[in-house]
Amino acid sequence: MAKKAKGNRVQVVLECTEMKNSGLPGTSRYVTTKNRKNTPERLELKKYNPILKKMTLHKEIK
Repeated sequence: MAKKAKGNRVQVVLECTEMKNSGLPGTSRYVTTKNRKNTPERLELKKYNPILKKMTLHKEIK
């Protein structure tokens, strides 16, 4: 059962950009929350990609 967001906090999905562009099978995705009021733009974070075995840039997807 999904947790309900309180106030301005929303759940977002981060997807690896390097994996997407490489054409290799599989994806690296993380689920996190952000405050919509403080960060209205899309998140970009460096996260670990277990398939590529290195830190890569992950961007928020819809």
